[in-house]
Amino acid sequence: MDKIKRNERLGAMTRILTDTPNRIHTLGEFCEMFGAAKSTISEDIDLVSASFRQFDLGLIETVAGAAGGVRYRAMPSMDRCRRVLGALAKRLQEPGRMLPGGFLYTSDVTAESVTAQSLGEILAMQYYDKAPDFVLTMETKGIPIALMTARMLDVPLVIARRDSRAYEGSAVKINYIAGGGNERIETMALARRAVNPGQRALIVDDFMKGGGTLQGMVDMMREFQAEVVGVCVMIATATPQEKRVKGANSLLILEGFDRETGCAIVRPAQQYQ
Repeated sequence: MDKIKRNERLGAMTRILTDTPNRIHTLGEFCEMFGAAKSTISEDIDLVSASFRQFDLGLIETVAGAAGGVRYRAMPSMDRCRRVLGALAKRLQEPGRMLPGGFLYTSDVTAESVTAQSLGEILAMQYYDKAPDFVLTMETKGIPIALMTARMLDVPLVIARRDSRAYEGSAVKINYIAGGGNERIETMALARRAVNPGQRALIVDDFMKGGGTLQGMVDMMREFQAEVVGVCVMIATATPQEKRVKGANSLLILEGFDRETGCAIVRPAQQYQ
């Protein structure tokens, strides 16, 4: 095997780390891959880490201990978060997004992989220290954001459904109160094999009005004897101010609609202003 140059190692190492966020790679793994000494790999990691810090590309972190190594974590700065959420709020204020019932059309935005990944990075960095075992969402519109959050945390995505699927085996079903003003009882189902007792869940969804669906997912985790370490959404309505689920973290706030123009009034949440 020809000797691998440093620029080749740096390029390959960067790709490997960013393709597997929050996953620990041992120094031995890179030593074997590149045929280099640990001291050389450590120097390479320091160079990549410095570059990432300089250009706000995330954090290359060294983990000590027997199971330690190096990992990449998406840690956007507050300035970057403000830029991303400010630009998204501006897009969501475009005419024609008002839907009946006080809802906002966001499906085109959440379906964009780049946007979904940016939101996933912002959400994930708030829960690294909580070490969730999986991300839970409700079908269907919240899936892209939840999936990207799960990817950044390097954990599985679990999807609750409105009805069970035969190919998922037996399921737990609960009833929950949905709707903001027009309350209604709906059903939520989750495969028994999806969650184990004692696991830690991060709940992610795209939109919160009254918080009933999110509270339903919290109640579902109680049925599985799983711990909820966080509840977060892309956008929450300003009213009703009192939500059914407590402590939910939202990235954007929907203040309401301008009835004359049909435009939404959207702003980043307080911590991002």
